[in-house]
Amino acid sequence: MKAVLFVGHGSRDEEGNEEIRQFVKKMQPKLSEDLLIETCFLEFGKPSIMGGIENCIDKKASDIYLIPIILLPAGHSKIHVPAVIDEAKEKFPNVSFTYGRPIGIHEKTFDILSNRLAEAGIDPTMEHEDTAVLLIGRGGSDPDANSDLYKITRLLWEKLKIKWVETVFMGVTSPSVDEGVERCIKLGAKKVVMLPYFLFTGVLIKRMNDMKERYESEYPENEFILADYFGFHPLLQDIVIDRVEEALQEEVRMNCDTCQYRLDAMEHIDHHHHHDHEHEHHHQHS
Repeated sequence: MKAVLFVGHGSRDEEGNEEIRQFVKKMQPKLSEDLLIETCFLEFGKPSIMGGIENCIDKKASDIYLIPIILLPAGHSKIHVPAVIDEAKEKFPNVSFTYGRPIGIHEKTFDILSNRLAEAGIDPTMEHEDTAVLLIGRGGSDPDANSDLYKITRLLWEKLKIKWVETVFMGVTSPSVDEGVERCIKLGAKKVVMLPYFLFTGVLIKRMNDMKERYESEYPENEFILADYFGFHPLLQDIVIDRVEEALQEEVRMNCDTCQYRLDAMEHIDHHHHHDHEHEHHHQHS
């Protein structure tokens, strides 16, 4: 039997973990009835990835396709998930494992972002000469993932008629949201739209509400709008289903088994994610 095991990042905020579960539940009718569908989490949520693999095997799966529901390829998707798969291959030598791509850059990414702007009252088909959009990423230590967000920002700008579309990050790297707001206002923006490129809710999303209030106080002559986060928009189902089909058809254009970046990194990192434990990890997440 073939099993599709969706891998969510996991959040300390259980509301975010439940969003993943509900998203998979709503998407399941669009997938083949012959597939076993399971969900697991990289951290914080249960089951763990290894727990999810074991659930699939307990239900007689012989081929497991792991699909990360993670926005951008970074340390988690490049290193931590494949490390668990490596462990599972040793533990279950008679089971076949295929690892799919994260959400990444997809044509429907821009439809979702445009829709979030429309919901916030910004018509993406109209010109907005005095408006700036800040695409807000989580921020991380992987330059590749950070640069992907810049690419998404640029492609979004190409599709809109908004004068400024800027990339900012909530932490770890620069520019910060504060720096982005200051830059946009210096450039002449009267209206600043905060557009979070986040998959699920959590402490950082909730913090943005406080930030918006602070900006309104600091810049009383400017208007600030906090759009809904990227999230589990209905079109995201189409993107994830594309990733499932790629994996099922063995067309994944990312080979983590032979990725030298991962093989080198595994020799140097203190790897925790594949263990079934509850203690805190050393890196920051919402």
